[in-house]
Amino acid sequence: MPDYRQLREQMVAKQIVRRGITDPALLAAMRTVPRERFVGEAVKAQAYDDRPLPIGAGQTISQPYIVAAMIEGIGIGNGGIGAGDRVLEVGAGSGYAAAILGRIAGQVFAIERHASLAGQARRRMRELGYANVDIREGDGTLGLAGEAPFDAILVSACGPDVPSALKTQLAVGGRLVMPVGGEVQRLCRITRLDDDHYEVDWGEAVTFVPLIGKQGWLGI
Repeated sequence: MPDYRQLREQMVAKQIVRRGITDPALLAAMRTVPRERFVGEAVKAQAYDDRPLPIGAGQTISQPYIVAAMIEGIGIGNGGIGAGDRVLEVGAGSGYAAAILGRIAGQVFAIERHASLAGQARRRMRELGYANVDIREGDGTLGLAGEAPFDAILVSACGPDVPSALKTQLAVGGRLVMPVGGEVQRLCRITRLDDDHYEVDWGEAVTFVPLIGKQGWLGI
């Protein structure tokens, strides 16, 4: 059986730190969350490979570095997310990114449109004792208005634009990170400046599954 603890340490050192991500809270979370628990038996031995992996329902678990880069993008510590903050993730998939966020933030809500994946992710959180991570099934493009505002929003699927519902559910001063585009996708970071104004920054090129829903891609 692979030594998953050692593989986790190697992943952080070679895939995350070497690419310039150094936040202590984020690295500690990635050293703690057992990624092998968030993939199927057939690919468990590749859980710490530097690439995305299939998780069923036509979805994937993102490459570890991309998870780290997106979480770093919403900000950690020194005014970023911490133990007192509420975070929303859209496109929970297997729940891995939500689990990482749950080791950093106070409360994490994650939405997944596939019932089978949502159920599996909910079971994983229960088995791992991650009581502050709440997995919901539904249309993530609409967010969770009843739980808003959120100090940060992470969207783990690519849309044609940032859904207006998610922008309005972001707290003033909060940040949202998601991939935007069609054939060419780039990470987009939005910071809410006040009730009506947002600052937009563009990051690296990425490849994600499509964001399906009323304010995402329709009819796919």
